[in-house]
Amino acid sequence: MYSAKWFAGLLVVFCASSFSFFTPVHAVQHAPPPQLDTLFLGPKAESGDFLRELLQSIVTEQSAWRKGFHPEDPPVIKPQTLSAPEALVTRSGLKQQLAALSSRLQANSNPWFSPRYLGHMNSDLLLPAVAGYVSAMLYNQNNVVYEGGPATTEIELEVAEQLAGLLGYDPKTFWGNVTAGGSTANFQALWYARNLKSFPLAVKAVMPELVKGKSSHQLMNMPVQQALELLDKVKADKKYEAVLRQTVKGAGVNPSRLGKLLVPQSRHYSWDKAADVLGLGSRNIITIPVDRNYRMDLAALDRTIADLARRKIPVLAVVSVLGTTEEGAVDEVHRVAELRRKYAERGVGFFYHIDAAYGGYLRSMFINPSGSFMTLDDARKIAVEKYGIPASYGWPDASVYEAFKAVPEADSVTIDPHKLGYIPYPAGAVLFKDKRILAVQTFHAAYVQDLRKKAPVSIGHYTLEGSKAGAAAVAAWTAHQVVPLNSDGYGSLLGRTIKSTALLYNRLTSMSPFKAATGKSYRIIPLVKPDTNIVDYVVQELGNPSLAAMNSLNQRIYDHSSYVSGNLAKKDIVLSKTVFSPADYGDVPLDFIRTCGFADAEWRKTPSVLVLRTTMMNPFLADEETFNNYFTIMIDALKKAIDTMER
Repeated sequence: MYSAKWFAGLLVVFCASSFSFFTPVHAVQHAPPPQLDTLFLGPKAESGDFLRELLQSIVTEQSAWRKGFHPEDPPVIKPQTLSAPEALVTRSGLKQQLAALSSRLQANSNPWFSPRYLGHMNSDLLLPAVAGYVSAMLYNQNNVVYEGGPATTEIELEVAEQLAGLLGYDPKTFWGNVTAGGSTANFQALWYARNLKSFPLAVKAVMPELVKGKSSHQLMNMPVQQALELLDKVKADKKYEAVLRQTVKGAGVNPSRLGKLLVPQSRHYSWDKAADVLGLGSRNIITIPVDRNYRMDLAALDRTIADLARRKIPVLAVVSVLGTTEEGAVDEVHRVAELRRKYAERGVGFFYHIDAAYGGYLRSMFINPSGSFMTLDDARKIAVEKYGIPASYGWPDASVYEAFKAVPEADSVTIDPHKLGYIPYPAGAVLFKDKRILAVQTFHAAYVQDLRKKAPVSIGHYTLEGSKAGAAAVAAWTAHQVVPLNSDGYGSLLGRTIKSTALLYNRLTSMSPFKAATGKSYRIIPLVKPDTNIVDYVVQELGNPSLAAMNSLNQRIYDHSSYVSGNLAKKDIVLSKTVFSPADYGDVPLDFIRTCGFADAEWRKTPSVLVLRTTMMNPFLADEETFNNYFTIMIDALKKAIDTMER
């Protein structure tokens, strides 16, 4: 559908002099839905010739650009230099090192591309992203300041605009930037939330007339929009810098005044790191229990906020997870938004962040090609008719649908192109609903920007990172140009993964126990029906009364099916694992323990459960013939692992 020549034209758009800030690129606006299979290199390098064409086009374009830059300049490297014996030896040595490197990488790299790989959140990469990355890498632009990468800075801002559209933010009022990953994005969001929380009190110290009649407690509970309006007023005043010096940014952290960070038990560990680095401290993190579906328990969240309000302790921020990395769960974003409105009316305001590092791109499944968010009935119809998800699976349920619909209500969102965007590492992103928040967080270094002039946007003034690879933004941009962020593009791609998840879950819940070579019988028990495309489960020996024994069995299966036991190339299937314990999840896993047939006493005696984890990101497993083939391979691999243990 897309030729190498077409790709080459797309890839050099970013270096054209006519490219202007936030100018939409319409290269594929009217293109038909992409044929997705052709946009991957493939498990057997089926598109290898096409990738070779793309790479050749990239080298040709790069060479032409260099030759065309002041063509009157003579070549610096002489032909006789390149043909000299020592040059030939040097080049031969480079080829030998590359061959050795290739051998080393192939011997012990994860085969993300293979349907046999079911472990972590990885799969094959989109060719548009690969080509975009390689093309931009040769330009080696640095997006820390506009001067370091004019073309790629504009592209990064356009990527942010694309992601804002995906998440439902107003393109006129949002801010966003690409980061090194989801952890960095979470750090940046909490950094901004922390500084904004301290702003009203800083205003009271310097410009008390603007907050006359408000107590310190009221100021520390000021809703985000009111704080931003106050920020707007102060920003135009000559005392603005003096106010900033009174915020956390200038005066330092007093964690007890900033309040508590509320996160679900299913949070990513980066939140604990962020609280440490930003001076909040682990004592100011409150973990909210999850329910039996591993979504944040909204009743528990409500009780926690009410208790803090009663004790006059502020809430710094609440975090929801849109696609947990352990269980594939989607928190009820819409209900958190309702709670925030309720408490704002009671004088309790807080920042609301959604960690959609993993699940953010799934929102494309609900977006019509026109850009509108579809109804629940349409979403369910398209899930069956367009994405091929079995109707009996009932995806999406109303809660998942409403959660994705309510994403624009959050103050900020983390989303990772290098996860469900199928884009090379490193590429995360953070987006803020209201760009006025930038005023609480900016740094300038004279050597990176001429402060005598009104310069274009320099992203590094607002980010944790300094140097930023322009190639990462270009990879995302190119992928989004070819695979649109709607139901025709990424929606169809990710619909495949939900379909294969449904096939796996339905097969596991309906299959009969199987026998190992020893004659013992085993069954596979899923942890929970997932909201996204991650399935957790255990293999349990029938009649086994010991939770510790089941944990040991699944640990050994994992060891047999992972890097732990040696060369990945020799694995029939590659899995990952995770562990649920009371320290992280309280007694929530107890329901699952009972489903496995254990007495409650086993949970008290062995307070953890180890589950195998499969991430169904490979888009080719949605083909039912392919799925059946690899499901058989998976079950045979489990039997083989058990047989190996029993010898």
